[in-house]
Amino acid sequence: MSQLSAEDEVELQSLLKQLLISVNDRISGAPSTECAEEILLHLEETDKNFHNYEFVKYLRQYVQSSLGTVVEEETKNLTRGEGQHAIGSGHDNLIHAITRRTRDSAEFQQMMLTLKNTMIMVVESLINKFEEDQMRKEELQRSQSNSQYMDNCSDSDSSFNQSYAFLRQEQLQVLAEKLDASKPKEVRWQALQALCCAPPSDVLSCESWSSLRRKLCAALTEPDPDLSDNVLQFFAKSFSSCPLNVTREIYTSLAKSVESSFASQKLSFPSGSASVDINRPEVVRLLKQIRLMNDFQKEVTTFWIRHPEKYMEEVIDSTFSLLSFHHELGSNSSGTEKVLEPIHLLALLDIKATWFNKWMHGSYSRTVVLRLLEKKYKSLIVAALQCCVHYSESCVRVDPQPAEQQSTAQRSVYSGKELEYAVFVHSLCFLGKVLVYTNGRKLFPMKVRKRKDPVSLTDLVVILIHIMYQHPRPPHSDPSSSSSSPHTDSLSPCSLVMEVLWALCERTECAAECLYQPAVIETLLTPVIALLNGQQVQTQSHTHTLPALKTAAASARGSSAALVVVQFTLRLLNKELPSLSESEAPPALCGAFVFVCRQMYNTCEGLQVLMPHGLHTAVAAAWKKTSSLSDRTPTPVPGVTAVASSSQELQERLIWEETLLDSLLNFAATPKGLLLLQQTGAINECVSYMFSRFSKKLQVSRCEKFGYGVMVTQVAATAPGVAALHSSGFVRALVVELWSTLECGSEDVRVVRPKPTPMDPIDRSCHKSFLSLVNLLSSSRSVWELLGQQPLANKSEYTLREMPTSVPDLIDRLISVDSDAKIHSLFHYEQSHTFGLRLLSVLCCNLDSFLLLESQYNICSTLLRSQRENVAEPDADDRTFIIDSLSVERNHVLVRVSVVGGPSERRLPPRALQQGDDPYPWPMFSSYPPPPCYTLNPPKIPHNSQDSEFAAFLASAKDAKTDESWMATCRRLYCRVMTSKPAVVTGQVLADLLDKVVAHLSSSTTECFFSPAQYKAEETSVKSAALSSVEQLGINTCLRYGRYLSLLRDDSAADDALTLLMKHLKVFLSSQRIKSSSELVTQQDYYYPGHDWLASTVFLIMAADVDRSLRLLLSLSSLLTSMCLHWLTQCFWNYLDWTEICHYVSTCVVMGADYQVYMCVAIFKHLQREILQRTQSQELQVFLKEEPIQGFRVGSYLEFMEGLETKYRDLVLTDMKTIRNPVG
Repeated sequence: MSQLSAEDEVELQSLLKQLLISVNDRISGAPSTECAEEILLHLEETDKNFHNYEFVKYLRQYVQSSLGTVVEEETKNLTRGEGQHAIGSGHDNLIHAITRRTRDSAEFQQMMLTLKNTMIMVVESLINKFEEDQMRKEELQRSQSNSQYMDNCSDSDSSFNQSYAFLRQEQLQVLAEKLDASKPKEVRWQALQALCCAPPSDVLSCESWSSLRRKLCAALTEPDPDLSDNVLQFFAKSFSSCPLNVTREIYTSLAKSVESSFASQKLSFPSGSASVDINRPEVVRLLKQIRLMNDFQKEVTTFWIRHPEKYMEEVIDSTFSLLSFHHELGSNSSGTEKVLEPIHLLALLDIKATWFNKWMHGSYSRTVVLRLLEKKYKSLIVAALQCCVHYSESCVRVDPQPAEQQSTAQRSVYSGKELEYAVFVHSLCFLGKVLVYTNGRKLFPMKVRKRKDPVSLTDLVVILIHIMYQHPRPPHSDPSSSSSSPHTDSLSPCSLVMEVLWALCERTECAAECLYQPAVIETLLTPVIALLNGQQVQTQSHTHTLPALKTAAASARGSSAALVVVQFTLRLLNKELPSLSESEAPPALCGAFVFVCRQMYNTCEGLQVLMPHGLHTAVAAAWKKTSSLSDRTPTPVPGVTAVASSSQELQERLIWEETLLDSLLNFAATPKGLLLLQQTGAINECVSYMFSRFSKKLQVSRCEKFGYGVMVTQVAATAPGVAALHSSGFVRALVVELWSTLECGSEDVRVVRPKPTPMDPIDRSCHKSFLSLVNLLSSSRSVWELLGQQPLANKSEYTLREMPTSVPDLIDRLISVDSDAKIHSLFHYEQSHTFGLRLLSVLCCNLDSFLLLESQYNICSTLLRSQRENVAEPDADDRTFIIDSLSVERNHVLVRVSVVGGPSERRLPPRALQQGDDPYPWPMFSSYPPPPCYTLNPPKIPHNSQDSEFAAFLASAKDAKTDESWMATCRRLYCRVMTSKPAVVTGQVLADLLDKVVAHLSSSTTECFFSPAQYKAEETSVKSAALSSVEQLGINTCLRYGRYLSLLRDDSAADDALTLLMKHLKVFLSSQRIKSSSELVTQQDYYYPGHDWLASTVFLIMAADVDRSLRLLLSLSSLLTSMCLHWLTQCFWNYLDWTEICHYVSTCVVMGADYQVYMCVAIFKHLQREILQRTQSQELQVFLKEEPIQGFRVGSYLEFMEGLETKYRDLVLTDMKTIRNPVG
């Protein structure tokens, strides 16, 4: 333990003094000793230079020399005795243990005692020296003249970096006396100079501050700028260095002083075009004071949350009092002269009410602002409303240049109209911010002068829209005109109103109250309706309808407004508006209206409204026409001078073509829109365009809810979409980017420190590429389209520079790593192969994707062989598997693909190792069948539940086909049983229920959606039908699951029965299939993508009865119920337990085809918490693919699904029925 010597004490004095000098500004600004102590205690948190101070460095070195040996010994003891490892939470536990033991050590206690005693002596010595220096200064001051007050003062206008003269209470009292109005000007001026040189905290905390404040405010009203400017300088320094509990007094005093000045002087300005000179002394003085107030208003929001609310309320109250008082005074002014009010000067300084925007930004201050406006200062809202109403009725347009944004010469003369326009802009911005918030909208309606009825929210928005139409942006024909500058354009009425409308639209509740009202929509559409009716309108009127319609596009969904917008857009596209000439209807106008429609059709509800009008067809036709014109552009001829207008015309045409293509692409934002896009025949061009923008990192506009990443997932879910992605080069680019990240990394960059070894199965650098691949291959259709009939390379040698460029290449290099050549071709074998196995795990969650991979590439055999070779001693009889990341991942995939079942029927081994002696207790295997521990006890399924009321009802229904009330009774009983005793709806009862319900529905002409199946096949043709390897693998999977559930016997009869059923269905579907000329793999006559999981489910429900299963499926094929995607396509196999799968099928058959949709919504509701968590961690896609749906019971959500039926059945069934007659 090192002791502190006398030299150490001297050094500590010097270092401590340096520290105090460095933080002098912080300490001197503290209003009390307690605050100063608080500043020092939290200096490390608030001072970025804390660790650079020599005093801190000295203390750190002293602690290290005193306790370094203790820490090292404790570290060795803990790591040796308790086996801690510096990984994850164990590292934190080790640190806490070492810290605790060190603080309990004798060395620590001795160090603290020595340091404390030494610092006490150091501080006492510094205090003594300070007192001695202070006494010498006082002696020196007494020997000097009164000019002492002028020493060390700065004449700079800046409130920072000032030199301070420390004043005692008696001196401040003398200064207060000298500031009396009866004193000569020179005496008062000298007193103000001395006051400006004193620390504001000393002045504001002195006993005579109340008297000083009154005299300072009196000096503000003096006509002599020497006095008032010095007072403002002191106030400015106080604002910048004192806490709110002090500066609020100064601000409120300043506000009252300004208020009294306006009340006493009664300044006025001429209305109309007559000029107002703001360089008049009395106006300049008030302008400076209001500027200081405005600066404080904009800065105070950064720190007032740290103080009691009453301080903030005083600042807000004094501001509103100042503004509202003069509004009332100025209301009685004459027509030729108007009273100059504080709002006029404030608007010149802060024309867009930035101060109010900041006050309304935080909930802490917004609550107080709105409460005061409601309780005391409604007159402010009324005055702002009155200003907007007056401007709308007067039709006056000016472009002021506010004082805060003048760029060159300082303006000093404004016309009366300019002052009034500045107040209008300020009022509009003020009202716009009030309308955004719920409590602000509650202030309406409001009564204003010269209007019979109060102004409601709707009235106000209509008034603003009228202002926008009456005062559009000025035409930019004259670049030299001041009105064409970007600054004045941003202050034009149209731009200002549009800012308000945008802000209203960005909040759902706000838009519903303010914009989605019939009167507002009607006003917005007035120019459009006039053009549709053949009337002539101002060109700028319909031009500036566009931005407003963009904000309110969402409101048009399902309303008559949508019809108006789409009709106008269609006539623009087809050039069928005679009232508009070619120059008045440029492509930009048409494109903007298409963009308005896009805000509707990129949502499911909006697309439902627009779909009957064939907008996608019109946009596609316009694109094809424009594209053909671009192709026919003549080639420049040598010697012929090119015309500049032709080049410009070509550029505009290319932009228009791209706009139309982008609009077509955005149909892919919804599944139904993607179908419409495919029908236009432009999907390949749209996807190529999307890929070009995606590769350039160009995203969609701010109006779109999602980016291109979501759109790629949407497009990849269909065979035509993924084929377009492949042909555009997107798939290749994705694979190359993944390989570069996974294998190449950033090796070309100079290595400063080694890259950390990844701890997760997929390194974070590859996570984005992993999710992109998962999204691309999320649908079995996309997997079949990219992999169908595509063999693996399986080369004998791979060069290190050979990069995969397709999905089969990735499988060959990362998944099917079955040779030394493939292993040696990987720079990061374990990491890359693990990545491939994780991708394989996600792909195999889709049973149809797994069947393709297994039938083409023998994935399971490859994995089993790799496990067989991954043993410690290959030649030993008892071969022990090596546990590493690859064997654990392979084991997980093998269990996932070989064991079928829901969350209560199978157990998937985890991927993480456990702590303890047995880090991986799960048995690995290298041959089938898998160990029984991965299969849980099967559920007990009652096959003959004939004692229930429901079973009795089914047994007694002999005329179910003809009794119209039978179905209603059946549904009522079904709902009752499902919510009370759902286990009844299994086994024989379930089979009888499906038989009778399907027979009843298929005999009804209203329920029969497709033509009844006419199927009679000869036995020889059925038996000779060949099943593909995929179908055979699907049969084997079904048989394994059925035998596990004890629904099938172990003999070969079930195998033959299911094979015969599948052959029947193949013959039947072949006769129903329409021959296609498409080159897509999934649409070939000989190639059915996947296995019929619904047929397999019915086969198990019917206990392997082929005739009964075939009859039910044929009858079911005429109903709408036979539609289905991933969960639905495989009937929730591996996601739900068998009982819930049965309930899903029975619910969709009994309750209606739309219950497929409600079932998915119910599952999402059940998983809501997990979905939110996984979305935040970017794991949602993988979670929904890999994880079974834990704890979901169909009966528990049946009431919820019935509520959805009541609300959405008409919409859902109408949309589902469009599959029979797709829109062309």
